[in-house]
Amino acid sequence: MPALLPSDRVAHHFSPVLPARCQPPCWGQIYVHHHLPPPHVTTWDPNTSTGYSWITLLLNWITPHLSWWMFFLLDCTADVLYCLCTIFLSLALPSLNLPPSLSQGTRDYNPKQMAIRERVFNTIIRCFKRHGAETIDTPVFELKETLTGKYGEDSKLIYDLKDQGGELLSLRYDLTVPFARYLAMNKITNIKRYHIAKVYRRDNPAMTRGRYREFYQCDFDIAGQYDPMIPDAECLKIVHEILSELELGDFRIKVNDRRILDGMFAVCGVPDDKFRTICSTVDKLDKMSWEDVKSEMVNEKGLSEEAADQIGQYVSMQGGMDLAERLLQDAKMSQSKQACAGLTDMKQLFSYLQLFQVTDKVVFDLSLARGLDYYTGVIYEAILTQNCPVNEGVSVGSVAGGGRYDGLVGMFDPKGRKVPCVGVSIGIERVFSIMEQKAEASARKVRTTETQVMVASAQKNLLNERLRLTAELWNAGIKTEVMYKKNPKLLSQLQHCEDSGIPLVAILGEQELKDGVVKLRTVHSREEVSHTHNSLFTSVWSPSPLVTIPGTLGGC
Repeated sequence: MPALLPSDRVAHHFSPVLPARCQPPCWGQIYVHHHLPPPHVTTWDPNTSTGYSWITLLLNWITPHLSWWMFFLLDCTADVLYCLCTIFLSLALPSLNLPPSLSQGTRDYNPKQMAIRERVFNTIIRCFKRHGAETIDTPVFELKETLTGKYGEDSKLIYDLKDQGGELLSLRYDLTVPFARYLAMNKITNIKRYHIAKVYRRDNPAMTRGRYREFYQCDFDIAGQYDPMIPDAECLKIVHEILSELELGDFRIKVNDRRILDGMFAVCGVPDDKFRTICSTVDKLDKMSWEDVKSEMVNEKGLSEEAADQIGQYVSMQGGMDLAERLLQDAKMSQSKQACAGLTDMKQLFSYLQLFQVTDKVVFDLSLARGLDYYTGVIYEAILTQNCPVNEGVSVGSVAGGGRYDGLVGMFDPKGRKVPCVGVSIGIERVFSIMEQKAEASARKVRTTETQVMVASAQKNLLNERLRLTAELWNAGIKTEVMYKKNPKLLSQLQHCEDSGIPLVAILGEQELKDGVVKLRTVHSREEVSHTHNSLFTSVWSPSPLVTIPGTLGGC
């Protein structure tokens, strides 16, 4: 074999470590006789000067590959520039002082917003406790296998975490699946619990509609073997109580049953293996027109147009107990044992709702599907029928939802033992969006503290006396503030009370100290009454002075 050119020796040496895109077309295979040398020269001897000159050899070798060498040099230049830019940015960014920003789908809450949220939380918790619930907590992340296969098409919205020491983890998508896992692990067969915590969904955020990637859920669930529809009716009663107390506007609670849906799909000709996927499509009827839903069922899910048209006839039906009775007599629906069982329970549910006096807000709606796979019986969803008066163009969608999931706990039990469960979740972020808009439109101020009294002084050099009285009020359990200045002006102290919504001011002066009294001033009426220390504590605790200041939203 003829000897390699010097440049070819280098190429042959480095070709194994260079990527293919960085190698010339004939790398390591260029020989002298390939370059058509003169007849009297057939090879090149590296030990003699016979043959081509170095320049001739170099030109003969480079010329056929000139375009490749140009690309190679440009590619190398780009790589070098990329590396230099990366190094520069990594060193320079920390010193650029760029403004901080939030991750998409998350938000901060200022004191005013947190005061409104706290009021909403307290309303919900009071209702849960009124119905005898106790609370639990679970980890914010679970094993990935715990969450997999529980949410149908929504499983793609689960946040997966990197491998942590051999464990594949995911952020919790809701509070229901962790609750079912908790019941199975602890062998609990009977509990009424509430759980308020954050969940995470890799969704497209819509901040104005209260849709975030990180948000709170407020769940109430009843686990245990009970007579049909009694726990289910209580869950609907809870939704009615909370939405009524929050004064969000007129609302409606839609109810349906997964057994009725599955029976409807069966009599309409939907194949068994398409029940869940068609159910997920029907669940979009609150966001899409029937034409779009039908198009998705036919063109994307492969359902026949005839079956889709039959489904369309049923999902347009709404009513109450009368609709359940009518469907029990329907020629097609009566052929499905599953649908008949669901319709019979629906009649029983409405009879209990009549006793709870909430049927005016509840409607039996066959279009309600709820896409989560773990539902097995009654399902429900609460929506606002009139948008927030602040912004009539903004719709927040459903504000509560839930249903029965009798088979979920059995998925985590080694022996497959089932624990019947039913529950409801309040969409706190969507509720808060409405409450926040209403507060912004209102002229009333929102109190962000619960301070009952401010200790003030009318003259200078009374810091020690103010701090002493403040400590006595704190020790008595009274929520008290004091200004962090040695000699604050009385007008500044009174102005702080008005701005913060503090209803009372305990004023100390030289004369009051001599007389052994404290002057108690009601901020909004400017009335002043002198009290001894003992009577001061009683007056601060009494309800009359703590009337909410006009123009403020108290109790937050």
